Amino acid sequence: MKNHVHADGKKRCFWCGVDPLYVKYHDTEWGVPEYDDRALFEKLILDGFQAGLSWITILRKRDNFRKAFDKFNPEKIARYDARKLASLMKDEGIVRNRMKIDGAKQSARAWLKIQEEGPGFSKLLWDFVDGEPKVNKIKTHGGVPVDSKASIAMSKELKARGFNFCGPTIVYAFMQATGMVNDHLTKCYRHKELSK
Repeated sequence: MKNHVHADGKKRCFWCGVDPLYVKYHDTEWGVPEYDDRALFEKLILDGFQAGLSWITILRKRDNFRKAFDKFNPEKIARYDARKLASLMKDEGIVRNRMKIDGAKQSARAWLKIQEEGPGFSKLLWDFVDGEPKVNKIKTHGGVPVDSKASIAMSKELKARGFNFCGPTIVYAFMQATGMVNDHLTKCYRHKELSK
């Protein structure tokens, strides 16, 4: 795959390789602005589960995660009891990490509080980028940042509100995935499409 040109003639970011699942995610989801409160919650929780693992691992298990976590419905997750939490620890279809599973429940409670008291999860997060995607012009793999002032500030706010597994690096990956920042490399065909 010379210069990241795929068989279809399109140049893509280096990280998606040729795995069809990863390429589809790159082409249709990564960097696309997401404003739905629940969808943002799901992506943040999945990014937390990814900590220490590769994203393709989470992507391959995403359907299992959705089934196990009631389609990432925060109202349901916030009410998980000891039996449900124990069953998640036995579920081989997901990442079985007790701290991350407990963190998802705590984060669901924090999400509910934001929804009840305002300003709403999407509004809270998008305000860190003034409501619009920040378009970066990154040319090489080495130029991709691991965090930013906005991700550091967002991480601090989320932690203060009771979220877990939301350090600045996790939050920056989340911002990339949800289109708050466009970090597609400039040679990638999606950079131009998402910059419009």
